Amino acid sequence: MNINRYQRQTVLKDFGPQAQQKLKNSSVLVVGAGGLGIPVLQYLNAMGIGTIGVIEQDDIEITNLQRQVLYTEKDLGRSKIEVVLERLSAQNSNTQFKTFDTFLTKHNALEIISQFDVIVDGSDNFPTRYLINDACVILKKPFVSGAIQGFEGQLSVFNYQGGPTYRCLFPNMPTLEEIPNCNENGVLGVIPGIIGNLQALETVKIISGVGKILNGKLLLFNGLNQSYQTITFSLKPQNTAIKKLLESYGTEVCKVDKNIGIEEFENRLKIQKHVQIIDVRTKEEFENFSLPQLKALNIPLNELKDRTEELDSLNPIYLLCQSGKRSGMAVRILEGINPELELYNILGGVDQFLALQK
Repeated sequence: MNINRYQRQTVLKDFGPQAQQKLKNSSVLVVGAGGLGIPVLQYLNAMGIGTIGVIEQDDIEITNLQRQVLYTEKDLGRSKIEVVLERLSAQNSNTQFKTFDTFLTKHNALEIISQFDVIVDGSDNFPTRYLINDACVILKKPFVSGAIQGFEGQLSVFNYQGGPTYRCLFPNMPTLEEIPNCNENGVLGVIPGIIGNLQALETVKIISGVGKILNGKLLLFNGLNQSYQTITFSLKPQNTAIKKLLESYGTEVCKVDKNIGIEEFENRLKIQKHVQIIDVRTKEEFENFSLPQLKALNIPLNELKDRTEELDSLNPIYLLCQSGKRSGMAVRILEGINPELELYNILGGVDQFLALQK
């Protein structure tokens, strides 16, 4: 271990070389290399965590750059996992990296999470959070959770030394209609940086044994007035009795055979005479920008269940949104209403159309 490199933190009398050695001997998995995951990765890597795991399968898009500050315009279209490994290796050549070019699912969660001491949740969706929680309960791993929306963020540490789990605070996963969407509600670019850095701090405290952990406490941050509020919650023993993962967490937005890329979609339009394209973005998003060549019908996701009579049940239906996430939800909703519909989710959505036009 290079003592000079970490001298500014080892001179701290409450930290010292012993805590630094604990960092070097530890392993941390960061789920997601986005707005939250990037600051976590950069600071844990800089501070001397011995082994860092990264799980991510997205490519870099123009809409990422406003908050995912590790990436640049020259990285557009590249794999996030590739760029992360490149930049972090240059930042600290002593770190051992384990990269997983995939999404976390019930099929790989236990195998991947079992390899690490601490899990940091940098995901942006509820199904993954519940999956991480359940896997960490089964494997007895602590995990550091962060979430952001608009000008606000929240932070907590779950499953730490027999403490409360994520389900003790949020017992049930919200329905599709209840889940806020970042394309509609947005997030101020600096907010994930603030929450991500606090996640990195909690991770270092867990490993080093320095300070008090946010165990059984939820920290709420409001960026508009720079306020912090802490809410306490208690353990519900039944939530620690999880022995196996659920059959489904809804992590697969829709079946693989329901997903279709832009190029394949455009090829199909050339040979299919009758199709219907449904844009499930909000009315405001659709009116602000649409793709007139597609002649899409705008049915916002929250209105979909009440407007099924407008669907063409005799021909293929292609679902479109800004990034492909809401349209994937739309496929699942419509499959539940009418399994006979021929449905396809356009991967990448409007963002991908725009990227290909450049």
